[in-house]
Amino acid sequence: MTFTSSRRDVLKSLALGTTAALFSPHALLAATRQQKDRLGVALVGLGYYSTDLLAPALQQTKNCYLAGIVTGTPSKAEEWKKKYNIPDKNIYNYQTFDQIANNPDIDVVYVVLPPSMHQEYTVRAANAGKHVWCEKPMAMTEQECREMIDACNKNKKKLAIGYRLQHEPNTQEYMRIVNQKLLGKVKQASCGAGYRESRTNHWKQTKELGGGALYDMGVYSIQGARLGTGLEPIAIASAKISTTRPEIYTNIDETTVAKLEFPGGVVADIKTSFGENINYLNIACEKGEIKMEPYQSYAGVKGSSPLGEINYPYEVPWQQAKQMDDDAMAIMQNKPMLVPGEEGLRDIRIVEAIYKAAESGQRVKL
Repeated sequence: MTFTSSRRDVLKSLALGTTAALFSPHALLAATRQQKDRLGVALVGLGYYSTDLLAPALQQTKNCYLAGIVTGTPSKAEEWKKKYNIPDKNIYNYQTFDQIANNPDIDVVYVVLPPSMHQEYTVRAANAGKHVWCEKPMAMTEQECREMIDACNKNKKKLAIGYRLQHEPNTQEYMRIVNQKLLGKVKQASCGAGYRESRTNHWKQTKELGGGALYDMGVYSIQGARLGTGLEPIAIASAKISTTRPEIYTNIDETTVAKLEFPGGVVADIKTSFGENINYLNIACEKGEIKMEPYQSYAGVKGSSPLGEINYPYEVPWQQAKQMDDDAMAIMQNKPMLVPGEEGLRDIRIVEAIYKAAESGQRVKL
C-alpha cells in the first residue's frame, strides 16, 4: 500500500485481512495514518543551527516540513510564526512541551538544544508519542544515551542522531572504497575537525551544558576515524587536552588529541579544537591514500583517491535537507534509521574514554 492511498483503499485492504484486523481500531488508525506522505517536524530550540540551517532546509525537503517550534523566547516564537506561517497551536515553550502529545500535526520532534538537555527532551518527546531526531553529540554520558534509546523503544518510536555526513554522497563514497577494500586494507587514519570559536560565554564554553571541543567538533573526528577505517576502536592509546585561552576554557578542553587503537594493529590519530581551523580526513590503505579535505564542511565535502576524484557538488543547506528527507522516509516506510541512537552511543562511549585517558595518562580499553 502506498502512502497516498485513499481512505477507500485503506478500508478495502483491511477487508481483505482477518476479521480481527477489520474490527481493530488500532489497525484502522495505523492504516489511515500511513496515508501521510509528509511528516510534520517540530524544532526544539531555535539557536543558530535551527535558524540558519534546519529551518531553511525544511523549505526544501520533500518528505517532511516545518510544522511547529518549541522555544523559551516569546519574541522568537512571534518571528518564526510570521516567517514560516506556523499556527499558534503548533507553538510551544518548555513548560507546555508535553502537550505536543495531543497534536497530530507533529510527527517528529527534532531536539536542537545544548547536549545537557538532549536526554530529557528526547525521553519526553518519545513519551509524548513522537519520533525523535536529536542533534549531535547525542548526550553527555553513555547512560543517558541508553535511556534515550530505551524510551524510544518502549514507545515504539524511531530515534535518529543528526549526523548529516552519513547521508552525504562524498562521505558514502569513501566509506564504500574502505568497506569494499577497493584499495586493500586500511593501515592507519588521521582526522581533524575544528574551528576558531570566537564566542566566550556560549554553552560550548560551559562544561555542565556539554561544552568542550571533544563533545562538539570531536564527534566529527571520532566519526572520521571509525568510518574511515570501517572498524570499531578497542582502546584509547593516549589522549591530551590543552588550551591557549585558559581564561575562557577554564575547566574544559579547547583542543584535544587522541590516538585510537583498532583491531589488526590499525591506529587513528584524531584532533579537535575550538582554537584552530582544521578539517581533514586521511586514510592510508595498502594501495594508496584517500584524502578528504574539507571533510565536514556544510558547503560540501570533497577529496581524492587513486581511484579518482570524490566530489559531488551541492549548496547549503542540502546536507540537512537530505538527512531529514532520508530519516522521514525511513519512518514512513518503517525501515531502520541510517544513523540510529546506537551510533550516537558508540561515539559518546569513546568521548568518555578519551577524557578518562587524558586525565589518567593511561591507555583505556573500550
